[in-house]
Amino acid sequence: MIEGPEPPLQLHSLVTENLANTEASDEVVPMWKQRTRIFIHNKLAVASVLFLLATVIFCYLGPLLYHSNQTNQAQALNVTFNAPPSLKHLLGTDSSGFDELGRIMFGGEYSLSLGMLAGFITIIVGTIYGMVAGFLGGIVDTLMMRLLDAFLSIPLLFLLITLIAVFQRSTIFLIVLIGVTLWFGNARIIRGDALLIKKLEYSQASTAMGASKWHIIWRHVFPNSMSNIVTVATFSVADAILFLSTLGFLGLGIQAPQTDWGTMMQAGSVQQSNGFWWEIYPTALLFVLVIVAITYIGEALRDAFEVRLLER
Repeated sequence: MIEGPEPPLQLHSLVTENLANTEASDEVVPMWKQRTRIFIHNKLAVASVLFLLATVIFCYLGPLLYHSNQTNQAQALNVTFNAPPSLKHLLGTDSSGFDELGRIMFGGEYSLSLGMLAGFITIIVGTIYGMVAGFLGGIVDTLMMRLLDAFLSIPLLFLLITLIAVFQRSTIFLIVLIGVTLWFGNARIIRGDALLIKKLEYSQASTAMGASKWHIIWRHVFPNSMSNIVTVATFSVADAILFLSTLGFLGLGIQAPQTDWGTMMQAGSVQQSNGFWWEIYPTALLFVLVIVAITYIGEALRDAFEVRLLER
């Protein structure tokens, strides 16, 4: 038997490399890696995460490095009111004599903390309500949706103002109030997912095999609704921060000496005609950038949790 010439070494290496690449491409990539890859591909979302992280560090750890009084009245401290930026006060002082840069950190702690807590309540209540209504269907879904329509018919801002006027205002009350009044739209989105998923083949197969309704909700409806749940949760945090600032701008936010960005912007807008720009523009700019950053993160998370973009 006559043996043919051996393939060149370079060709042999190329074939081996191609075989290795083929084997590697056949490996199942974990979902968390796929989702991370999709999220990182969105450069604006990555920049938004870095900015939001920097803002959190600035608000929560900044006071440890930049010391300023934010609780006592300015008269007892003998400070200058509406002082322009200087080495002593990098962003000047406000109409109460508080250091403006320290005030932004102090108000940011309340705005971010209350917004995240209220957003968490919003998504929990909205998700449970929407899934139960959509999956059970029938008369239960009809009654729950008509009740939801009644809530949606009431202007949200007027509802918030009315409840604040009736009940005693406090930090805990504001968190609960915003959390239980912003979930209406979220529930409708999650309900739509539940209505669709319960009619798909795998849900019907589970029902035929005797699975309970709660088992199907937990194992099929909930995981396949995760894209919308994560997106809605992210936007709920932005909405909660926005509504908290709106109440603060109307003078119905956190009570002094505590503050939030909305209350600061309301106080700064009064002084804008006097040329005290440092009392409103830095706070307003940071507030707008935080809301935009959360929005970009929500859109990227929606794509990352979208099942159709994942490899099988």
